[in-house]
Order: sequence, then C-alpha cells, then structure tokens
Amino acid sequence: MSERIVNRGLVVTAAGTGINLALGVLYAWSIFKVAIKQSIEKGGEGAFNWDIASLNDPYAVCCLIFALTMIGAGKCQDTIGPRKTALIGGLLVGLGFLWISQTTAYISWVLGFGVLTGAGIAFGYSAATPAALKWFPPNRTGRIAGIVVAGFGLASVYIAPLSQYLMSTWGIGKSMLFYGIAFPLVVSLLAILLVNPPAGYVPPGFVDRRLGNHTTAQARPMFSDTNATPLEMIKTPMFWLLWILYFIGAGAGLMVIGSIAGMAKASMGANAFLAVAILAIGNAGGRIAAGMLSDRIGRKQTLLIIFVFQAILMFASIPLTSTGSSNALLIVLLATFVGFNYGANLTLFPSYTKDLWGMKNFGVNYGILFTAWGIGGLVMSRISQSLMASAGNYRTAFLLAGFLLLLGTFITIIMRDKKEEMRREIKRQLLAERAA
Repeated sequence: MSERIVNRGLVVTAAGTGINLALGVLYAWSIFKVAIKQSIEKGGEGAFNWDIASLNDPYAVCCLIFALTMIGAGKCQDTIGPRKTALIGGLLVGLGFLWISQTTAYISWVLGFGVLTGAGIAFGYSAATPAALKWFPPNRTGRIAGIVVAGFGLASVYIAPLSQYLMSTWGIGKSMLFYGIAFPLVVSLLAILLVNPPAGYVPPGFVDRRLGNHTTAQARPMFSDTNATPLEMIKTPMFWLLWILYFIGAGAGLMVIGSIAGMAKASMGANAFLAVAILAIGNAGGRIAAGMLSDRIGRKQTLLIIFVFQAILMFASIPLTSTGSSNALLIVLLATFVGFNYGANLTLFPSYTKDLWGMKNFGVNYGILFTAWGIGGLVMSRISQSLMASAGNYRTAFLLAGFLLLLGTFITIIMRDKKEEMRREIKRQLLAERAA
C-alpha cells in the first residue's frame, strides 16, 4: 500500500470520525432529559409540561428514525457519494435543533429532535464508515470501522459537560440554538474531506497473521466480496439471526444510555453528567477494541464474549439501581462497562455486513440491518421509562434485558458463521502444506 493511499485513507477515516463526534449528540439525551424533568417539576411560565412517562419519547423516536432512515441514507451514499450525503445530514440535524430551541411543546420535540435530528444523524453516520472502509484491505475492516464509529460513541465526553454548562448558564432553548448552528457547520467542513477511492480501486495485498503471514493470493479468497443485493441479503437466515442479535444488544445498551444520568442523580447530584461522559469513553473504547479483536479471533467469538459480559452486567445492576441511593463508583463502573459492550455492537455488525454481503451495496444493506438498532432502542427505552415511572426503579427493565441477552448468547453459540469456518479451513490447509 503506497504512502499516498495510506495518507488519503487516514484523512477520510479522521473526517468520518469527526463527523460522528458531532452527530453523537444523541447520547447526551439523558442530560437533556434531566433538565426537562426539572423544568416540569419546577413549573411556571415557559416550563415544559410533559407526562413524566413520555420523557424518553423524543430519544426513542430519534433512535427509530435514525435506524429507518439509514436505509435511504445508505442508498444515497451508495449512489451520490459520502460528501453530499453527509452535507444533507448536517443540514437536517441543524434544522432539528433550531426547531426545538424555540419551543417546549412535546410534539415539537418529538418531531424536531426525534424526526429531523434522527434523520440527519442517519445521513451523516451512513456516509462516514463506508468511505473509510473502501480505502483499506479487508483484514482491517474491524479496526477501521471501530475507529470511525468510536467518534459517535465518544461524543458524550464533550457534549455531556458542555450541555450541562450551557443549560445551567443559558437554559435549554439557547443551548439547543447553539447546537443548531454549530453542528451543521462542523459536519459541512468535514464532509469536504469524505471521498471514495477512484473507480476500480482495489486495496493492495495484505497480511493476515492468523494465516501465518500469507498474503493476497492465499488469504484474499476468505474475504471475497459477494456484493449481495438487499433482497439477496434478507433471504439468508444469517441476516435474521444478526437482526435479532442487534436488536437485543443495542436495545439493552440504549436502555441504560438514555437513563444513566437519572440513575446517577441520587449518588452524584449535579455531577451526574460525568456518568454520561464516562459511559461515552467506554462506548468508544468498546468499538475500537471489538473491531481489533474481531479481526484477530473472528466476529462470532467476539460477539459471544460481549453478550455474556453484558448479560452479567444487567443482572448485577439490579441491586445497584433498586435502592434510593447508590454508590457513585459502582454507577461509574456500570456506565463504563455497559458503554463498552454496547459500543462493540456498533463495530461488529457493520463488519459482519461487509464480510458477508460485500461493499458494493454496503450502505443500504447495513441500513436494513441497522433497523434492529432503532427498533431495539425504541422498544427498550420506552419500556424502561414506563417501568421506572410505575415502579420507581429499573429492576424489571434490567431483568428483561438480562434474559434477552442470555437468549442472544444462545443464538450466537448455535449460529454458523461461514466466513469464520472458511478462515479455519484455509488456515488448516496452509498448516498442512507447511508440514508436508
């Protein structure tokens, strides 16, 4: 791989990561929610007047619209390229925040944050990863995907404290206005750097350490692109198994992410936003670590580890969040590890999509699979908020998530991963040739 190609690929990867850093404002919702809840409780002129059980609705709708729009946004990326697709995303996010900056009405926040911002995030997100992946060889899929999507997960590190500062100083409305101006500007500037490789470009030869340092001629068949159409993809049993697993893994993580500031409020008070920021560090770390690990030991084995770990965390969280007051250190650890495991999903499933169904229709194919993320977020966040409103704790929600993750663990164990089977077979053949 020439130095020029490597540098161009790194620039595109950095730009994609930066766009996701801006669009990751979704994960700061729990900060917004706390401020809205306080406004409801305080009352008075200009205060929010929502049903407490509906506090997560704009966030849940945003997750759903984000996921559903990914199909059209992915097709847009495949057709007109990443630059224009990202520009559309930045504009929609800006319009959404400008709208909600002028109102406290429930329906306006559902439409502004939930629909417009959710759609904008989808366009920006769908443009970032494919453009970066196309510059690098297949045995770096997990690593590059992990780095790009890590930006989205890491966003709360700066958005959480920034939102806390802005809302305490200027109020909710002016804070949203600030975001409505800043995010489109940042995304538009970074979108200029998002370019696909020239037509006919094929990443040069690569080394796969698992195959004893053999290069393209022997190793590449494992990673050959099938370039399946969306219809061909959804006809495969593997697609539906992955869809169910994505629904479970993403739903469990989003349930906690959307409510972590509220969970931390009892023990951390005004510093509850720190739990959101720390969760973001775990979120980003999980994306990079899972990508690198899955490139080495395979997607299936990495996914199995993540599901087991997340199930343990859900059950361990029940006594932690069921009491009126919680240990701040334990809340921080919960946020970190839940974020880590959740973030891993956002690397593993796009990597699976590229591995199994190719790069040609990656945008729309991953968009279809990504609907599991949105529906999982909608269902689990809505259920958790309703259960919290009725029971006063998250015990039942964590139990439900834990059992679903155990189901996901079982599905992962019985699932056949043909790519991994092919890797093992080629490695067996290469070792046999050496021995002979």
